[in-house]
This record gives sequence, structure tokens and C-alpha cells, in this order.
Amino acid sequence: MNLKPETLRRIDDVITHYPVKRSAVLMLLHAIQEDVGYIPQEAIEWVAQKLELQPINVYEVVTFYPMFRQKPIGRRHIKVCRTLSCALMGGYKTCAAFEKEFDTHRGEISPDGEVTIEFVECLASCGTAPVVMIDDDLHEKVDTAKAKQLSDQIKAEAAKRR
Repeated sequence: MNLKPETLRRIDDVITHYPVKRSAVLMLLHAIQEDVGYIPQEAIEWVAQKLELQPINVYEVVTFYPMFRQKPIGRRHIKVCRTLSCALMGGYKTCAAFEKEFDTHRGEISPDGEVTIEFVECLASCGTAPVVMIDDDLHEKVDTAKAKQLSDQIKAEAAKRR
């Protein structure tokens, strides 16, 4: 497993906080995903060995919790809420607008590698639907026009890095 030294130190420290090693599995997976961007098969086996578990025990956790990804995503992660309030207020149109702007489909990495767009369950801001989370930033009342504006902003930031 090719993790940053600070991630390895954090993992070793976290394990000491649990009286039963297996209880640290969620924290280890979070640390790995923060470092690598997703949870590769190699990480599942590494965590299992580290916590003295069978790989299936770690795999069950990875597949149960939707916040864990098993494949890489784009540099930016656009999450569009699809639950009732957001759906009724245009969340599906908002998602389609992002897909069009980045020439991609949900769950895929855009051709430029910049974004991955996904539907997610409730982002807990039903009164300001439709709601979108871009990386860790919440955006409220995101209609198709605002989706275009946010997309333009992401594209401009990407162009500055090049």
C-alpha cells in the first residue's frame, strides 16, 4: 500500500484508540480514501491484514457505506441530491445540466479528468432544493442556470492550473 507517511502515522495512532482493533476499520478506510481518493482492492487487503481480519470483513464495510468509492473519480466531485424535495424542485434537470457541461455521465470521469458527477441521497437542505455539493462545498437552489455558472467556475479554475 503506497500511502503518505502522515497517513500511515495517523492510521497507527487511530488503531490505539480502540480496545478491539476491528473497530478502527471505518477510520482506516476514511484515512485511505482521503489519501488515495478511493479504496482500491489492495487497500482492502492491507486494512484486513493490519486489523487482523479477513478481507471480506473489510469489503463488507466498503460496499455497505456509500461514501466509500472503489474506483478513482475526477479531480472535482459533484454530488447532486436526488431525494424527494430536490427531485421535485428540478434536481434531475440540474444533474443533466452538469453532465452536459462536462460531456460526461453520472459515475464517470469527464474526458478532461476534471469531474465526476453522482446522485446522492439527502444533503440535509430540503428547504433550499435542489442542492449540490461540490467537493465539500454545499450549493443551494441550483437550477440549470446556476449549474452552468458553477460549471463555468470549475472550468475556469481548471484552466488556471494548466
